[in-house]
Amino acid sequence: METSTGYAFSAVLDTGYEEAVIRVTEALKEEGFGVLTQIDVKETIKEKLDKDFRKYLILGACNPQFAYQALEAQLDVGLLLPCNIIVYENDDRKALVSAINPVSALEVIQNDKLKSIAEKVSEKLRRVIEKTAAGTT
Repeated sequence: METSTGYAFSAVLDTGYEEAVIRVTEALKEEGFGVLTQIDVKETIKEKLDKDFRKYLILGACNPQFAYQALEAQLDVGLLLPCNIIVYENDDRKALVSAINPVSALEVIQNDKLKSIAEKVSEKLRRVIEKTAAGTT
């Protein structure tokens, strides 16, 4: 089931966490993104706080061409890069996958050129979530 809020595109998958991570990573590649960072939140919380937490991964994804264009338009946009995608296990043991909507994230910077780039990246990330949910990667 896919949903959209002003700030994110999301879907609950009929699969587990590990499969969701594989699917979303493949869908990102298909749309021209690489994963620059991976933060295993469960592992980090356990290590730093000795607390248990659900399976939760934050992926920092980057499409080099669009990142370059955005940086050319406004150097400080680097504060809002890369695009974050989260994968976590919900209470039903299903995976939820969600991607930031760059249009909303970049609204804080009043730059028409950035808005145009954000709209293109937004469509790609929406397709990533759709492909991940459909299992068509």
